Amino acid sequence: MKQTMLLAALTLALFAWGQNTIDWDGTYQLQLSDFQSTSTRIGNVNVYSLHTASSIEFAYAMTSAEFMFTKNFNSKVSCSFKRDAASLIAPDSATALDLLAFARYEFDLSELYARKLRKSIFEKKGAFSDPAFFKPLFDENQGEFSERHAIAGNESDIGRNKEKLAELHLEVLSEIEQLADFCKGCKPPKKKGKG
Repeated sequence: MKQTMLLAALTLALFAWGQNTIDWDGTYQLQLSDFQSTSTRIGNVNVYSLHTASSIEFAYAMTSAEFMFTKNFNSKVSCSFKRDAASLIAPDSATALDLLAFARYEFDLSELYARKLRKSIFEKKGAFSDPAFFKPLFDENQGEFSERHAIAGNESDIGRNKEKLAELHLEVLSEIEQLADFCKGCKPPKKKGKG
């Protein structure tokens, strides 16, 4: 009986955790209902702010031998959105929709930089690479992401300048398409030898 109860509790916990996380897939569009932080508020406020909780994560577990012979780490780099950590505060529904548009941009920007990280790892990982070689690549990638995100937030007034945000978003979507070989489930083509 206790084992059944424990199994049921674990199943519910995994289901709840799975419902909380949205993995980037190129089709799902964030909705206002995805901002489930208790601080989310639309109306009766005089300010606006956005915390999307989009993130790029890199993690792997393998033996030294597996590491030596692994070149494709695409599946080890994830781009996700955490509903319970995402908050949106807006004085009215029009501003909320502008912030939502920026959140959608940011989620796609996160996937772009996840793909850039996957590509960088693929190109720089050698058979005798030290496992620590990932850290500077990840740090550089995060720095570039942060700078581009800040510029976009400033230029689009966090989505309130719809035309500018649309322009920036199209650029990101185009760059994602150019890095099609570096989606999470993709296998990058092998480099052709010089001949």
